[in-house]
Amino acid sequence: MQFDDSSDPEEQHEATWEHQSLARFKIRVLRGHKDAVNSCSFAFNDSKIVSASHDKTLRLWDTSTGAHLKVYKGHSSFVTCCHTDPNSTRIASGGWDKRLIVWDIQTGTMLWEALNEGIVTSCHFSHDGRYLVNSSDMDFAISVWDVREGSLIKKLFNHKSTITCCRFGPTQNRICTTSMDRTTKITDMLTFTEDYNVTLTLTGHINVISSCCFSKDEHLLATGSWDKNIQIWDIATGVYRTQGPITFSKGHEGSVSACSFSEDGSMLVSSSYDQTLVIWDVENCCQKFSLKGHTDWVNDCSFSSDQKWIISCSKCQNCGKPFSIAQLEDEASHKYCVFCRLEQPADFSSSFDL
Repeated sequence: MQFDDSSDPEEQHEATWEHQSLARFKIRVLRGHKDAVNSCSFAFNDSKIVSASHDKTLRLWDTSTGAHLKVYKGHSSFVTCCHTDPNSTRIASGGWDKRLIVWDIQTGTMLWEALNEGIVTSCHFSHDGRYLVNSSDMDFAISVWDVREGSLIKKLFNHKSTITCCRFGPTQNRICTTSMDRTTKITDMLTFTEDYNVTLTLTGHINVISSCCFSKDEHLLATGSWDKNIQIWDIATGVYRTQGPITFSKGHEGSVSACSFSEDGSMLVSSSYDQTLVIWDVENCCQKFSLKGHTDWVNDCSFSSDQKWIISCSKCQNCGKPFSIAQLEDEASHKYCVFCRLEQPADFSSSFDL
């Protein structure tokens, strides 16, 4: 999925196939967003796709035709994240306007919204769709919400720096968070009104941890980092305590932006600022193959539930947008996002540790 700087936002498009006839993998491109696409996921049993963009909108697409089915407008600034509930009835989104919005996916109506203290960096529904968690940048916190009531249940301050990703576990009441403080924390909730206890603190990455995901059976946790590596933690047996995590390395030449397990947990896909995706064989701890096609930083990726498709989205080139979630001392660095600064190392190499 790529942004299109020429199409009308409301115009209907069909997906195009952009690969050579003898290519091993088919590439279908959906265009329509006017700026960087930051987040994407499948919905309605893989028949639909939801995306969020710097153009301040979310979009619902038809997977087979690539047509725009609906445009969700309400954010007043860049939309950083989106996620659909398990029943595909609601979409949650967050952005630079510090707002967390829950939408009716069919009508596009805002069901409720909440204002955070900082930019919303991530959001995720629980496995039963009853709860929603989101993270925000400057307060280093996550907030847990009752989806039906739109009420705040708990706010947690478990990290010492910006939280980059938050995810509910697929089967239990667990929340995993990753942070720029280079730690991953798993919080168990005994109840949603009383005790929230950090039960695991995982360290091992040597740079910002950008993403996390559970396997469906919740035995494994994967974390991706700006150190260009993915680490796999066996949280069911705790074997990492003596042997450390399994590290997938040498797959990416750039920072890892996102990672996602396949439905059966046999594969993992990771996206990177090196413009590629890598599919990993989890059991054999090796790279299966790499996917190329994006022409800029790849921001998000996920498997379809039938494991036949992978969706990914990317930023635009030379976006000129300021950086959102770093505490930088050099004011000049705020003129450029982290991606654009990386393209100009002579000017900004000392501004941020990558």
